[in-house]
Amino acid sequence: MPTPIRTSSGTAGAAAGTAARGGAGTPGTGGRRTGPRNGVLLSVIALCTAVTAANIYLAAPLLGLIAEDFGVAPSAVGWVASVAQLGYALGLLAFAPLGDTANRRRLVGVLSGLAGLALVAAALAPGLPALAAAVLVACAATVVPQLLVPLVAERAPAERRARHVAAVVAGLFTGIVAARVLGGIAGQAYGWRAVFYGAAVLTVGIGLLTAALLPAETRPPRRARPLKAVAGLPGLMRASAELRAACLRQAGLFGAWSALWTTLALLLTADEPFHLSTATAGLFGLFGLVSSAVAPVSGTLIDRFGPRRVVTSGYALAALSLPLFWLGGHRLWALYAAAVLIHAGFMAGQVANQTRALGATAKPASANTAYVVTGFLGGASASALAGPAFAWWGWNGVCGIACVWMVAGWAGGAVRRGGGA
Repeated sequence: MPTPIRTSSGTAGAAAGTAARGGAGTPGTGGRRTGPRNGVLLSVIALCTAVTAANIYLAAPLLGLIAEDFGVAPSAVGWVASVAQLGYALGLLAFAPLGDTANRRRLVGVLSGLAGLALVAAALAPGLPALAAAVLVACAATVVPQLLVPLVAERAPAERRARHVAAVVAGLFTGIVAARVLGGIAGQAYGWRAVFYGAAVLTVGIGLLTAALLPAETRPPRRARPLKAVAGLPGLMRASAELRAACLRQAGLFGAWSALWTTLALLLTADEPFHLSTATAGLFGLFGLVSSAVAPVSGTLIDRFGPRRVVTSGYALAALSLPLFWLGGHRLWALYAAAVLIHAGFMAGQVANQTRALGATAKPASANTAYVVTGFLGGASASALAGPAFAWWGWNGVCGIACVWMVAGWAGGAVRRGGGA
């Protein structure tokens, strides 16, 4: 089981533990509540995570429409999806470590406003370079979920930490499903630009609501040093074998998932063999609901059996999906089965690896930053190669990239000081 997360001060830790059990009182208030109930706050955080996470995958179901609008081949716009993931990784490096020191209320509000402005700029983009630049900025500012996950872990009782983290992660994947399904349908009906406008409104609205509901910080004020925090991430990973294993295992899972899911719309909407519309192809995102169902189950299993067994099971499910994805290049039923398996495996691995990372060090926000950046670098690199691979070798090339990332992630996570993973 992960070790208990230590907050930056004894007072903060006591307040977090009280809040997690329903007290929510802070020193000097005589035990009065100073914020919303824990269940209400957890629900709002999960909703905020869903809305903001959707921005990272907003372009994926719209690639065909974007290519048509700009008069380029569909394979020429696949890199926009990898730019979104790269932007998210850069935003994590710049902003997420501030969760250990900065005022999260203010940071969530500012980043939500910045993401909204960038999404409007994306909707107004006259060409691919301008669109990619706006998407990069929007996704760099869309790191709000990773500021909130450590807060949830800090407030949760140790015996229920994985279940609380799972609730937020389920919100994240619900947002991904919404981006793919509703984004594809809305894009088909109103155009891809309208989807970005709608995302801007939702991002700003729910972001400001979340910022208003966040509990007041009980940590003693400290000067934020983002560059120092970023510079310390490699050392943090070297010092913690648990954190390193969680990061590399998730990078492999996310790389495989990202390569397949980023290019799936291109396979489904191509003239051969399926020739589906953008809206119909977007409905494939409904398989992501498997993730939302698996998340709470994974959290319960992690709290009972520990994260390592759940990670192993998640990897096994994802590995079983790969031959089905390969067969799915010509058989829709195989794609259905593969989508269910990879989402179940990816979600189990996500909850287990993130719980493992959050409990690995005394700096949960920095550890979470290292974990998510490593994962998204794995995802961005795989999706960046998946577009050209699809253009040159078709769906077989994409499946090959997914296999390589799965093997590399498992092998990298198994290399630990003084023992196996």
